[in-house]
Amino acid sequence: MSAEISFIGLFLEASLLVKLVMLLLMALSVAAWTVILQRQKVLREATQQARQFEDKFWSGVDLNQLYNELASRERNQGLELLFTNGFREYMRLAKSSRSPDAVMDGCYRSMRVALSREVDKLELHLPMLASIGSTSPYIGLFGTVWGIMNSFIALGSVQHATLNMVAPGIAEALIATAMGLFAAIPAVIFFNRFSTRVEKLENTYANFMDEFSAILHRQAHSRGGERSE
Repeated sequence: MSAEISFIGLFLEASLLVKLVMLLLMALSVAAWTVILQRQKVLREATQQARQFEDKFWSGVDLNQLYNELASRERNQGLELLFTNGFREYMRLAKSSRSPDAVMDGCYRSMRVALSREVDKLELHLPMLASIGSTSPYIGLFGTVWGIMNSFIALGSVQHATLNMVAPGIAEALIATAMGLFAAIPAVIFFNRFSTRVEKLENTYANFMDEFSAILHRQAHSRGGERSE
């Protein structure tokens, strides 16, 4: 009896279509957990980098020194990228005779582009989690409906139906729904969690961008005043 109700036994006794549904749900579950583990690492590192950079930035470090340090690296991410892009554009435009407002418009656009790209990186593969979470239960339900339908069709060919004849077929069908929920529940939970973390990081980036723009705005106007004199 234990062999009949085991997962492997139910899988082997299922019809071909139900087996394909189960295999598809197993693949979706593996894909979901792969994305979950990868996004967990990326978002944790992004949060740590943002915290460390903000601590360094607001410690009173010289902006030129900080820029030279970051510009020498091969790759910057998060707040570091926003800072380097904005400060690089500021220095390039400040050398010309443009007005302070024109300088700040260029800096802000440069940081806005960097912000958009960083958010896209953070949201990578999250739509896949949402799709798995929303479609897996329906895929499992399809396998269940198909399996139960085949069970009742088989019962129509016998005169006396018993529970022992019905139970295995229904169990084989219901395992598809269970697998669909097994794939969907973690995907939905972590999609919501990651979406919240991405939103918080985006707000952190946007707040820094506004604060940094205010600092550059004061410097641009002070330089403009010095030139007019």
